[in-house]
Order: sequence, then C-alpha cells, then structure tokens
Amino acid sequence: MDTRYSVNPRDIKRYTTEELRNEFLIQNIFKADEVTAVYSHVDRMVTLGCMPFNEVVDLEKGMDIWHTFGTQFFLERREIGVFNVGGDGKIVADDETFDLTYTDCVYITKGTKKVTFQSNDPKNPAKFYMVSAPAHTSYKTTFIPMAKANKRPMGAMETANDRVINQFIHPDVLQTCQLSMGLTQLKPGSVWNSMPPHTHERRMEVYFYFEVPKDNVVFHMMGQAEETRHIVMHNEEAVISPSWSMHCGAGTSNYTFIWAMGGENQAFDDMDHIAITDMK
Repeated sequence: MDTRYSVNPRDIKRYTTEELRNEFLIQNIFKADEVTAVYSHVDRMVTLGCMPFNEVVDLEKGMDIWHTFGTQFFLERREIGVFNVGGDGKIVADDETFDLTYTDCVYITKGTKKVTFQSNDPKNPAKFYMVSAPAHTSYKTTFIPMAKANKRPMGAMETANDRVINQFIHPDVLQTCQLSMGLTQLKPGSVWNSMPPHTHERRMEVYFYFEVPKDNVVFHMMGQAEETRHIVMHNEEAVISPSWSMHCGAGTSNYTFIWAMGGENQAFDDMDHIAITDMK
C-alpha cells in the first residue's frame, strides 16, 4: 500500500518535477495477478488496479487491512467503483457475479465482505481500475454498462474539446454515499479536457488517463490558477487532484479518462470556474 499525504498548495511552488510526480502521479497500476493500491489522505480515497492472469485475485491481496484501515475487511466502512479497461473479466462480490466487458462498471457497496477478480482469457486479461471512498451506510451493489450511463455532450471542435461525459456512478444513475465516477471520451481532433478549468473546493478528484495512443502523452495541468504546474502522463496512469488544485489537460492526441470524486457533496456542477486568461 503506497500512502500519499496531504500537501499544502504553498509548498508545491517549490517542488521539482520529480517531487511533483512523486506526490500526485500514480504509475504501474496493472501488475499480473496483483492488486496495486495508493491510499491518499486527501478525502481518504484509495486508487487501485488489478490485472488477473492465471489467478482469481482477491481485492485484499497483499494488504494489511487492520494496519491500513483499522477494520476487519476492506469494504467494512468503504464503497468502491470498478471499471474494466481490458479484456473480458468477472467480478464476484459476496454472492453476486458480474461479467464485465470493456468500459463496463460495477459499484460495490459498503459491507461487502469478499470481492474477487478474474480474466476470461489470460492472453487478453481484464484490467480492473478502481477507486474507493469512505462510506457511512450501504446501498445496492450495481452493474452499470456504458448503455446505462448518463451522457452529457460538452465542448466543441472549434475549441478542441468536443467530448462526451459518461456519468456511471452518479446521483442520476444510482445512489451512493459520496463516490462519483464517470468516463469522458474526447472525439478525434479534440485534445483539451475539463475546459473551462475549475476546482472543487468541496471535493477531491482522481483522473485515470487511458486510450492514449502509443508515442503520445497528456499534459495534465494542476495547481492554483496563479501558480500552475503540469505533469506529463502516459497511457494508463492516474493523478491525484486535491480540492484546491485546478485540473485540466491537453494531449498530443485525443484520449479517454476516468474521473472519480469524493468529498462533501455529489453535485457534479458544484465547480469554482477559473477564467482561462487568469491562468499563470
């Protein structure tokens, strides 16, 4: 379990590129038959990855649950959202089984004692990308395919940000404690995400970039409007965005990303917008 602590916005003004990446960038998310996990003290969010090859992999594999969370099992006081960004696979959550194809999603509620992952074909393994947030009550574990996601077209080709925001784990789709997750697809010719730039003073966010073509990157913008920084990101990498940090990005090609939020509310449009011309 990799632990990341909260960072004061004044401090990152002095960070080197290496220090910035060490604090916020999450790499090597998918390892064969392992569960990778990064615990952020920002809203207690956990970002995880699992790529089963030859094993049925338990969510808690490699974790010291009591040492990290002070609970008897991972989801005793947590909820989790799972996306499959690889080949076909299967999730078993207690007595429920879910078959996931590419970009399918499952929300697993608080109190679920055992969760396992497996791939249908080790030659084309599933890649389960997950984010977990603290939870105060239990709702319904739910399978959400792309067809059931709430779709919000945004942007325009003229501003290079023509995209569709697919809201999966969202109040318009299902009820959760605080976790919200979705998948944003940029159309060919568009490279900017999350424009206009903004912060969520009441929520943090994690971005996971994928479908980034070979030999391309995404420049993820972060920091405060008057003191911006960037992190160069490659395919299948994630980045932690504290509530005080703006978040937007531009790629050298179009791409897709999964966003996950947790905090005081689930109001998707509760944003503090930043004028593009005010960025420095």
